[in-house]
Amino acid sequence: MPRFTPAELEAARDRLVPDVVADGLAVLFCGINPGLMSAATGHHFARPGNRFWPVLHLSGFTPRQLKPSEQDELPAYGLGITNVAARATARADELGEEEFREGGRILAGKVERLRPRWLAVAGVTAYRTAFGDRTARIGPQERTIGGTRIWVLPNPSGLNAHWTVRTMAEEFARLRAAAMSGDAGDVSGT
Repeated sequence: MPRFTPAELEAARDRLVPDVVADGLAVLFCGINPGLMSAATGHHFARPGNRFWPVLHLSGFTPRQLKPSEQDELPAYGLGITNVAARATARADELGEEEFREGGRILAGKVERLRPRWLAVAGVTAYRTAFGDRTARIGPQERTIGGTRIWVLPNPSGLNAHWTVRTMAEEFARLRAAAMSGDAGDVSGT
């Protein structure tokens, strides 16, 4: 991964990182918003301490651990990535509630167009704010968008220290079992 100076990272602020999507995916993963490293590289979950890529592999979604630069391989596995809010910031708390709500509206439209089996939002607080659901918990949600089920995952940021790689991989694996079975039925298990 290239090294960036603080000035180069700051110059990436507010840039957009293109979605990695296709019609009819098994799972569309959704981050909160791109960080500055993701914006500088153009790759989702690019910050070295982010645990998304290791957890994706450990949970069985991919046969090997992909690098952020290999994100375009995801649709071949039935996977994609988008974000609740599109613009890059240094920290998610730089986004306002209205930006999250607008992101939720845009995300819902995207899901209606792409029709993944599952939308997997990585971050319970982001999900609660974007969709106005203050009681949401990690796991499958009652809400659907068209025929798409929703699963809230722990945020893979290294700042989310109370979730380990192992416990995150277990939660991702629960989603994988539901998504790859093709059955959107009872997956409560919580």
